[in-house]
This record gives sequence, C-alpha cells and structure tokens, in this order.
Amino acid sequence: MINTHAVSGEILRKIVRNSAPQGLTRREAAEALALLEDNPALLLDLFSLTRSARKDAPAPFTCGIINAKSGLCAENCAFCAQSAHHDTGAPVYPLVGEAALLERAALLAGRGVDYMGIVISGTGPSDGDFERICRAARRIIDETGIKLCASLGLIGPEQALRLKEAGFTSYHHNLETAPSFYPQICDTHDIGRRCVTVRNARAAGLRCCSGGIFGLGESWEQRLELSALLAELEVDSIPVNLLNAIKGTPLENAPKLPPREALTIIALLRLMHPARDIVVCGGRSHNLGRWESLIFPAGANGVMVGDYLVSKNNPMEQDLEMLEVLGLRHGRL
Repeated sequence: MINTHAVSGEILRKIVRNSAPQGLTRREAAEALALLEDNPALLLDLFSLTRSARKDAPAPFTCGIINAKSGLCAENCAFCAQSAHHDTGAPVYPLVGEAALLERAALLAGRGVDYMGIVISGTGPSDGDFERICRAARRIIDETGIKLCASLGLIGPEQALRLKEAGFTSYHHNLETAPSFYPQICDTHDIGRRCVTVRNARAAGLRCCSGGIFGLGESWEQRLELSALLAELEVDSIPVNLLNAIKGTPLENAPKLPPREALTIIALLRLMHPARDIVVCGGRSHNLGRWESLIFPAGANGVMVGDYLVSKNNPMEQDLEMLEVLGLRHGRL
C-alpha cells in the first residue's frame, strides 16, 4: 500500500528545496497549499521546513505600541474601529504628550521589549503632530535606548527622511490585503498610495514593516498575491494580523480564523520570505487561543506584546513568560 503521507511529504520537501534560498514563488506556494488541503497531516511537515528555511533568521524580537492618537480617521477601512465612518465606541483623543510617550517607552524598555511603535490614527500626520513626534523621539532614544518604529499613515519622501534623522529605526505601514481585494475593504484611497509610502520609507533608509490583516474574507490566492507584492516591495518585516472583528464595523460578524488556517498563513509567509522577519501582531490571542505558542514553529520570529490599538491582548507578563519558557528571549529561534 502506498503511504500517501510520505509521498506528499517528499513532494512538499522537494518544492521547498527547489525554492531555496530565495523562497517559494507564488506558484510554488499554491502547490504546497494544495498538498496541505489534500493531506492535512502535512502541517507538521510544513513546520519542520519553516525551521530549516529560517536557520539564519535574526534573533527573535518583541515590539509594543502606543495608540498615540485615536479615532476620527477619514478613511473607511472595513476592519477599523477608529474610522469616522463606523460607530464602534473606540476612544477619540488628540496626540498624547511627550511625557506619555516617554512613560510608555520606559515601561517597554524596562521589560526588555525591543521596539516601540508610535501609532496615530488618520490618513497621515499633521505638520504639528509630525514635529512633536520627531522631537519626542530624540528624547525617548536618549533616555530609554528602545528602538522606535513610526506608524503615521501615508507619508512623503521628505517626511520619511525626517523620521530617519530623528532616530526612528523602522516605518510601519500595512498594505492590509491583496490589490485585487482591496477595493472591497476600502474605497477612500487605493492600495497604490500605501505602496508609495512603503517605497518612501525604504528610500529613506528606514526598516520597512509592512504586512496585512488576514480573515477579511480574502481567498488563499489573494493571500499569496499580497505576499508576492510584499516581496516585490522588498519589505524587511511582515506583520501578520488576524482579524478581531469589532462591533460597529462592516466586518463585525466575520468569523474567527481557524487556528490551523492562521498557522498555515504564517508558515507559507516564512517559506516565501526566508530572510524577512515574520512578526505576529493583532488578533493573535483572539484567533489562536491556547495554540498561540505554535506561531514560532510555524515560522514567526517576532511578536507584539502588550495591548493593541483599541483591543486587549494577553497581559504583557504572560507573553514574556511564554517566550522565556520556550527559550526565545535571549537566543535564536
């Protein structure tokens, strides 16, 4: 009798071996996915391949954020609790003061978190907010030493250069989903403007952190389409967000992603981007629950700790304890 698992596993290994070291193409990833759909037990085989694919990946890292300006965004992204188009009860406030930014940075640095993201709502920063953020960045770096990531929406090339000069290490700007699906998620701007922002950040010498949200209703083909675009943009870090449906948004009734599906997304991203950071961010505990530690064998080498923009995460101490137990705080994955 033919051992179909062994045969499928060898085919899967051959696909991955042939893709090294540049990573799976979109076609190869689709072939691997088809094997997984025919033989679900191959998931653990896939995990073993992600481990070999990322043997030279950077040491695991953690990031935390501060929701530095909340609500009243003019864009109508269907998943977003902070859009002015949706009635979600999300907090609304202007840019927090320098003291609040510094306090958050000191808390994260004191717990050994590697990056702090300063996140503001809106299409892009006002001139005044931008100046205040740059001024605060210099003090934060001097007093805490934490690496800073800005997430300020759409920015131009001059703004990107200013952020680099102010000491920011990274710029975060998700594409959210594939170009073919994007109009179903947002129609107040197109995905091309997001790509321009990523290119501006990269040209300024900032580490580009750009990924998407999964579970919006997109197909597997569209997930691979997004991944291919991220490769074309040569982003440095790919945040994986799993939709946490917020009441009052058009996606409020969207189902959770099954843990197996979420883990497969992480694994395929790792195999398509062997040299990039794969960091699991929003919706992790909501969608994965007791399976969330499997993000690391699936291929992640980064994780967001602490609360998200308008929703709760695990207590930070719980996430840090998980990393300690797995031996990932001070070594390599």
